[in-house]
Formats: sequence, structure tokens, C-alpha cells
Amino acid sequence: MAPRLVDTTLRDGEQAPGVAFSREEKLRLVQALIAAGVPEIEAGVPVMGRAEQQTLRAIAATADPCCRLISWGRMHPADLEAIQALPIRFANLSVPVSDLQIEKKLQRSRSWVLETVRRFVREAMDLGMEVAVGGEDSSRADLDFVLRVAETAQAAGASRYRFADTLGILDPFSTFRSIRKLRRAVDIEIEIHAHDDLGMATANSLAAYRAGATHISVTVNGLGERAGNAPLEEVVAALRYGSQIDCGVPSASLPSLSRLVSEISGRPVPDAKSIVGRAVFTHESGIHVDGLLKDPRNYQAFDPNELGRSHEFVLGKHSGPRAIQWSYRRLGIDLSLSEAGALREPISAFVSARKRSPKRSELLHLLSATIVREGSRPSLPAKEMATRP
Repeated sequence: MAPRLVDTTLRDGEQAPGVAFSREEKLRLVQALIAAGVPEIEAGVPVMGRAEQQTLRAIAATADPCCRLISWGRMHPADLEAIQALPIRFANLSVPVSDLQIEKKLQRSRSWVLETVRRFVREAMDLGMEVAVGGEDSSRADLDFVLRVAETAQAAGASRYRFADTLGILDPFSTFRSIRKLRRAVDIEIEIHAHDDLGMATANSLAAYRAGATHISVTVNGLGERAGNAPLEEVVAALRYGSQIDCGVPSASLPSLSRLVSEISGRPVPDAKSIVGRAVFTHESGIHVDGLLKDPRNYQAFDPNELGRSHEFVLGKHSGPRAIQWSYRRLGIDLSLSEAGALREPISAFVSARKRSPKRSELLHLLSATIVREGSRPSLPAKEMATRP
């Protein structure tokens, strides 16, 4: 069975420094996520105050019933009171489970954590809620204690345990071992909430799924605290193209979701960002371009058309004759491979000096200069010939 995605861009994503969404922006994002088929959305933190609560009510009023909305809160009376006043009936109640955070942040004990889980799960259920217990800092906790917390949550009636790699310290191997033990200990749903501090949030999320996790927490563009969270687009693509698992979110929806979140967060998407970066289907290397021109499958992990994209070729220091030939053909100029080969050094020198690919007029100038130097003239369209010296 494919994992269910839990998008937390509106909650954990908005916790990224300097990021703040307006109500209108949150509503736009919720509608875009629902349209993309995201099954669960962690919509916000009710205890933040009246404005957040009004926004959550507006989201609940417009959201499609097929999408489950989730409120996030601490295991604290004020949080539970704020959550129960809203029409969102699924609550993610968080509590630290590592000894470091229990002792240094809460100044409490393990027994206090277990009793708190029992109390708040039961109270939330008495209020008609479904509950996920969020184990903050699970990855740095004693795993035996994590199992006790999850077992306590299940016994109290919780339907899910969120295993949070709060500081992003896991690797796929340790993730798999931890989630496999957790899966064997409880029958409830298990959600992996991976942060990307060491660059392994996507890999850890996939490892958790392989070990038995039923849900994967994601954010669009990986937006989140510090290095962010597991990116929605990476998890969707890795499942589909790496594991042939369809989690219900079409590839075609990923670029527009990425652009929307980039716009409302003020965080530009890096050109080389996997899946949604501007340059991820752009090729310069002569070996790659030659292979792609012969058959795209030579250097294509998946068809960019599925994302509404296409391969693009640019001329650079590493371009070979076929790439040069292709580029000039787009200008209506047919070059032989030997003529294209004669342009390799001039183009390489241009790019090394300018740090960019040559534009149309510059390609024509380079060709003219090469014609004069080599004493040959390729077949040129009349309108291009008119520009030659």
C-alpha cells in the first residue's frame, strides 16, 4: 500500500525564519494541495491566537471533505482548548520524548511524559477528536522509551504515532531499524516526520516507509525550520520513478505547487533543485547531449513531459559537436560535424570569459569569426548571409 502524505507547509513550513503566510495565501495553498490530491494537510496551530483560529475556520469551511485537515498543538490545556473549539477534528498532540528535551526543556521525567500522553489522548478523544501523538525528538530518544510512549498512546486510543527526526540527524539505515522496531511494537499508524539538516530527509522518509511507516510528513519545496523538511516533490517523484509507487499526487502538479510556495514564502527555488529547479532538465555536457539526441532514455531518469517540462540544451565549455550542430540548426544554419567541431574552442573561450552561454547574435559572430579563420563557409540562410562580413 502506498504511503499517505501529510503536508505540513502551512505549519512547519511557515516556521521557517522570515516566512509568514496571509490568510488568502493559506487558502490558495490549501486549494492547490487538495487539487493535487494531497490527502492530509496539517493546517496550523490554533493556540497561536484569534487570527490563526479564524484562518483555520476559513480553511475548514472551504476544504474538500476528501482531504483530512489536522491541527497541531502541545499536550497542554490551552492548546487542547484552542483545538477543540475548531471544526477540525484531527489533532496532532506533540510531546518531547528524548531525555535531553524531557529534562532540559520541560524539566520533567519519563513517567510524566507517559502520564501526559495517557491524559491528553483520552481528553481529546472525549472531546470527539481523533489523535496522533507527535513524539518530538524521537530520533535522539532512547528507542525503548519511544516504544513505551507509542504503546501508551495506542492503549489510550490514539490512532497514530509521529516519529519526529526533529534535528534531522538520522540516516536511512538507522531510520529503517527504528521504524521497524516501532512497527513491530504497535498496530497504529506511524508517520515519519523528517528534517533535512544532513540532507537525508527524503531518503529517511522512504526508508521509514519501507520499514512500515504508513504516513510521510512533507512540505512543498522542503520549506521548514533550519534546512527544512522532506520535500513533497522529491518524495512523490522518488516513490513514482524510483519505486513505481503512486501516492496519488500527479507529477504534473509539482511545478505549480513549487512556484506557488516560492511566491508566498519569498524563498526562491534554486536552479538545480531536484524535480522543480529551473535547470534540472538543462544539459551542456557533450556526452549527455549526444546521448539524449540519439535516444532520451540514455540520460533520462523519467520523462520531463510528465512535469510539463522538456529537455533543454545549452552551449558551454563541455559542449560537443552534436550539441553545437543542434544549436545552430535551431538558428536555421546547417553545420557539418567538422564545422561544428571547429567552433568548440571559440565557444568554450566565450563561456569561460562570460560565465554564460552565447546568445543568438553572439553565436552568429562566433560562426563568422570561425569562417574567416578556417577559410570555409557552411551553408547559411540568405538572411544570415546578409549579416556576414
